[in-house]
Amino acid sequence: MRDVSLNRRRAAADRLLRAAELTHAHWFFGNLYEGVAKIPHRVAGSAPSPELPRSPFGAGSPGRYYAPVAPLNVPLVIAATVTSWNRPRRRPWLVLAAASSVVGGAATAYLLRSVNPKLFFSPEPLDPELRTPLLATWYRVHAVRLAASAVSLAAIDHARTLGP
Repeated sequence: MRDVSLNRRRAAADRLLRAAELTHAHWFFGNLYEGVAKIPHRVAGSAPSPELPRSPFGAGSPGRYYAPVAPLNVPLVIAATVTSWNRPRRRPWLVLAAASSVVGGAATAYLLRSVNPKLFFSPEPLDPELRTPLLATWYRVHAVRLAASAVSLAAIDHARTLGP
């Protein structure tokens, strides 16, 4: 009976780890694209129109891409860490993944609350002298978020390869 319970717990941990890897890959590659394609410059400088309203989920906004999956990043990696705790070889990698995920989540929360509303969702695009420092802040915090998502993704992948 104990073997059945242990096998179920391990199967659940493996499923959670795969799901965490998927959401973190989504997060990493989305962040990478956003930075490389300079999406903030495009969105911040665009004038509102009926086709492109300045809203978190308007056409062209990355919010539409992140909203379905991003809220799962931190909970999934924490759940995978908890359910895999009885696998000592995975522990350090999962703790690293969870910590990095929390850092990335905190950076995202900062952007969503402090920078994005002013930069992207004002009724009209900001004047360049107001927009430029906000964009600089966005890219600095985004670099932290990108690094955190990369570390989380790499740590999750490594933990998965360790096996039982």
